[in-house]
Amino acid sequence: MNYLNVAKPLTLPNGQQVKNRFFKSAMSETMAENHQPDERFAKLYGAWAAGGSSVVVTGNVMVDHAALAEPGNVVVEDESSLPELRKWAEAGTANQTQLWMQLNHPGKQSPKYLSAQPAGPSAIPIDGSNAKYFNQPRELSNDEIHEIIAKYVRTAEIAQKAGFNGVQIHGAFGYLVNQFLSRRDNQRDDEFGGSLENRMRFLIDIYQGIRESCGADFSISLKVSVLDISLDGLTEHDLIAVIQKMANLGIDLIEIAGDDYEDSTVGFSGFAHMIHQLVDTPIALSGGFRSISTMEEALGRHDADMIGICTPMVVLPDLPNRVLAGNYQPVRLPLTMGSRRLDQKYTAAYITAYCEQQARRIATGKQPQLYGSGWRALAASVKMHGREGLIPRRAQ
Repeated sequence: MNYLNVAKPLTLPNGQQVKNRFFKSAMSETMAENHQPDERFAKLYGAWAAGGSSVVVTGNVMVDHAALAEPGNVVVEDESSLPELRKWAEAGTANQTQLWMQLNHPGKQSPKYLSAQPAGPSAIPIDGSNAKYFNQPRELSNDEIHEIIAKYVRTAEIAQKAGFNGVQIHGAFGYLVNQFLSRRDNQRDDEFGGSLENRMRFLIDIYQGIRESCGADFSISLKVSVLDISLDGLTEHDLIAVIQKMANLGIDLIEIAGDDYEDSTVGFSGFAHMIHQLVDTPIALSGGFRSISTMEEALGRHDADMIGICTPMVVLPDLPNRVLAGNYQPVRLPLTMGSRRLDQKYTAAYITAYCEQQARRIATGKQPQLYGSGWRALAASVKMHGREGLIPRRAQ
């Protein structure tokens, strides 16, 4: 018998049981030709399912072909790709794995080369160091908001029909759900803006629409991030209120992303511990988990119910199996560009590029590669996406 906390099953609020506490968090694959999935997705997610995670979340799937966040995003807004989705779901649900489709819309956070004029809750431009990569947004009409909500629901319905066990609503990292929640990005004066209750309406309507359409047994989760907390946008108090509201509505799991559980600059573990005391909904934490002792600490301290792992899973797709079998060694990616200044500027870009490259290798039956050059990772991004591979895809 395995006495590790990560080996224990967990029952979700909808009654679905997951076999252990490993949660493969979303990593955008950006390998969809014409934004449709192909046999590589089944191969990649089949490897992760065989690797032992109880829940595997897909890279963000866009609900609108006119609103893309990255090159190579999968878009699901009708049943045209249903045969490929069924193959993806069949492979990704093997080995008693729960496969959840992450649903997303970038709102104003769609790069220039993908959107001539993106749209968001309000016509508030992106600011900061990456602002030059995004066009001025326009404000969504009330009718358009309702149409987007319906698109989320429709994509969830198609995911369920294809055989996915659930969906995750992406509410983190400055994408559209997050924009509606933010006082800075959302300055509307209708039922979707103003008070926090109104700013939550977009998210709540998406959740309730999916729940009504897909039923009580279909798993629905929400992803948020402590890195989105700001005094003029989404405050800590606001984020706590959002989590409590979604928990009260019956959501099945909330994933909280942070910087690094072991060495956080934003009090990640403390925030998570507080949230765990406030809600009964299972909490998955994602960010910085490498060692078994840290995973066990997070579960034992009741900071988390599930351990979210992303980057290490493109190096060791069978990481959960290794942990449970007692032959796991912590994964370290010593990527660098040889300069602290360059590393500070490009770390997110070359880690993203590295993960995408390794995911494509797994998806074509190859073994992942370990190397330390950030330059090599950026070169791989250019090979995959052209010069757009070097352009930031998020505001921060």
